[in-house]
Amino acid sequence: MVSLNAYLMLGAILFSIGAVGVLAHRNALIIYMCIELMLNAVNLTIVAYARFLNSLDGHVYVFMIMTVAAAEAAVGLAILIALFRNKPTVDVDEIHLSKG
Repeated sequence: MVSLNAYLMLGAILFSIGAVGVLAHRNALIIYMCIELMLNAVNLTIVAYARFLNSLDGHVYVFMIMTVAAAEAAVGLAILIALFRNKPTVDVDEIHLSKG
């Protein structure tokens, strides 16, 4: 049986990879995928604690978070597609929507 520490370490590693990806990359799609990776790392941690405590509450929270993440994925990808149609790049340094 895998211990709680192994799940927490995996969640911390995944979250760290996602955080470094958000800070290091300029491509909007990669940043978006790294944010999703961070969200899934948190979900893994919540499920690990719920399993450790023999509680179903954590599983319910993760189900709700994944539902919201699916809706966020649809809206986020739609925004990225709309940005790409207006500007032929997804580089966040070159997208200046606030300038009018």
